[in-house]
Amino acid sequence: MAAPPDHLSADVVSADRLAELDSFLIELNDAAAQAILPLFRADHGLEDKGGIKGFDPVTEADKGAERAIRALIAARYPDHGVIGEEYGEDRPDAEWVWVLDPVDGTRAFIAGLPLWCTLIGLRHNGTPVLGSIGQSFLGELYIGHAGGSRLLTRGTSRPLKVRACPALSAALIATTDPALFLGSEQEAWQAVRAGSRLARLGCDAYAYAMVAAGTIDLVIETGLKAWDIDAAIPVIAGAGGVTSDWRGRQVGAYGGQIAIAGDRGCLEAALVALSPASD
Repeated sequence: MAAPPDHLSADVVSADRLAELDSFLIELNDAAAQAILPLFRADHGLEDKGGIKGFDPVTEADKGAERAIRALIAARYPDHGVIGEEYGEDRPDAEWVWVLDPVDGTRAFIAGLPLWCTLIGLRHNGTPVLGSIGQSFLGELYIGHAGGSRLLTRGTSRPLKVRACPALSAALIATTDPALFLGSEQEAWQAVRAGSRLARLGCDAYAYAMVAAGTIDLVIETGLKAWDIDAAIPVIAGAGGVTSDWRGRQVGAYGGQIAIAGDRGCLEAALVALSPASD
């Protein structure tokens, strides 16, 4: 099986350009937080998008945060494209494209659980080069690129680093909901879970941040969209981790079946079970 790179290319974008965009990414998270936090554990204007997913919640926090992010991007970088969960695509083939999930984990949000995140990624010529995982209720922003990732919280900054865990038997693993795995995917998940030390459920994208922080070793998901994963790829890479599909290949532009690991050895052990169930 193909092995994805441990890091995205650090020289795709100049250091000065990355620093400029990194600062702007922090501004975008601040704007999203201003739209989201007044509605958390409050009247959040719940709606059901329905469709093939059954109950598919969306709130005014989701919509308001994406509107705020898009407005800032349009004002600062009018030539950039945007792909967002709530308001669709605008120039998705542009050189620079922002990929947005304003509230990843809306089910946690409406339940009052601080496990939802704001995901903001940036592609350059189709490759994710910068990203952030923000949990504004906890005051945490996980932000990074191939040159390094860091946690900004309560006025402090510290580097992020995955932990060594080459053996699946020692791994703490996570997924959003095992019910999302269908058919052979369910068998693959059960095999990985049985071979691991401990599994935690229902963390959504916050589990990605914990891989970068070195507290979770492996996250397995299926059916992801671009806005569910693009932001995490640079954060994980900058912390020393790896993201792949279930065959061990680089993640495509549309998400799909995803594995995120802090240690390549742990990922490769999990792929033994996952690859037969891959798309």
